[in-house]
Amino acid sequence: MAEKSKEQLEKEAEKKRIKEEKKKLIAEQKNQRKEAKKKAKELAAQEDELDEDEEPGGLPVFLVTILIIVVWLAILAVLVKLDVGGIGSNILRPLLKDVPVINRILPDDTPGVGGDSDNVDGYTNLKDAVIQIRSLEQQLENVQSQKLSEDDELAQLKAEVERLKTFENQQVEFERIRTEFYQEVIYSEKGPGADEYRKYYEEIDPTNAQFLYSQVVQEEELSQEITDYVAAYSAMKPKDAADIFNTMTGDLNLVAKILENMESDARGKILAEMDEETAAKVTKIMDPD
Repeated sequence: MAEKSKEQLEKEAEKKRIKEEKKKLIAEQKNQRKEAKKKAKELAAQEDELDEDEEPGGLPVFLVTILIIVVWLAILAVLVKLDVGGIGSNILRPLLKDVPVINRILPDDTPGVGGDSDNVDGYTNLKDAVIQIRSLEQQLENVQSQKLSEDDELAQLKAEVERLKTFENQQVEFERIRTEFYQEVIYSEKGPGADEYRKYYEEIDPTNAQFLYSQVVQEEELSQEITDYVAAYSAMKPKDAADIFNTMTGDLNLVAKILENMESDARGKILAEMDEETAAKVTKIMDPD
């Protein structure tokens, strides 16, 4: 009797240990799902930012274009006002002298060489004007360099998003293969079923059966959890449910399980409201063939 009681105590202690291990495993998987959702949201935010930066006719391009035009107009106005090479007095004066506003850029109609002694827009000689022109050209070059730097940074961010998308696709494929394995091993028509597997694993050596036993028990608990999810999402509007599923790109296997257990009509309405790429991935998980 004492020996039998000792065996029972050892068995109960072993069961308790397995139960604790199972709880730890479930907690770790929940944390992984949370991290995946967080990463998916960050990727979505980066994609939105990239899309906004890639829109044609953006403000930075517009400002650079305007700055280039203004710089060259200023250069032309200074050259005309200073009458460099006689361009103001000999060429443009006969054409523009009667045009209002524009004729103000023409050099003064006074004897002497093109305005060396005049104060034109703050410049008293050609040398000062050339210095200002070079300063404006340098500013323009700095703006263009900054734009190139921003383009390089944008390209790097886009490459990083593409790289992370590869890992996301690999995660989806892994979840699909794992689900298919569980279905074939435990829930196939020729399989004994989850209850029989659980009884079998409880009878054999717990050390060797620990992993498979915890997986079977976890599947049973997830089954009830999926049932609760199905009831909750079925009661929601298809668009609201689709918006939530679109944010769960890091755990599409769970989305597929929920939709799989819903009525076909409700499932179809939700898939129709979902993002096309996400809906395609979920459909592939539900029906890999």
